[in-house]
Amino acid sequence: MSGPAPVAISVSPHQRAVLERLLRQHSCPQALARRVAIIVGAAAGERNEPLAARLGCTPNTIRRWRGRWAAAQPALATVDDDEARLGTLIAEVLADAPRPGVPPTFSAEQIVQIINLACTPPADAERPVDAWTPRELADEAAKRHIVTSISARSVGRFLKTGRSQAAPQPVLAQRQDQSR
Repeated sequence: MSGPAPVAISVSPHQRAVLERLLRQHSCPQALARRVAIIVGAAAGERNEPLAARLGCTPNTIRRWRGRWAAAQPALATVDDDEARLGTLIAEVLADAPRPGVPPTFSAEQIVQIINLACTPPADAERPVDAWTPRELADEAAKRHIVTSISARSVGRFLKTGRSQAAPQPVLAQRQDQSR
């Protein structure tokens, strides 16, 4: 085939054993199984296009994982005789890269504290209302320094996601009157 030669990678016997053990796990995610197959096929000398066609992915995917493995080979070689560390390093090499985007604004602990605040009576916080509103909760969360600032809409979202949905139909069957 024409085109540049693919990046050459190698897999040691210890690395192959770890890769095969990953594949044999009952809970091996399909993405990880595909990545292992890419590494094993690439180490066997398969070119990118035929390997991609065989595995049902794109040649760019093959290049990406081949390149990641090639970049990690020096580190993998240093822990090749320690199977536990080798397994951890292989899992890191084959893991998803961090996704782009803005990190979460509120930590899980802050969200739990706001939900906990919603479970307390407003009178305990000396609020002149009978029930919490998202605006009141947002103000109280800022007052208690749970968060520096938060919108009522965000508080409403937190409370809505924590609430279980009611069943559209009665869950229990209607009792038949036995006295007829």
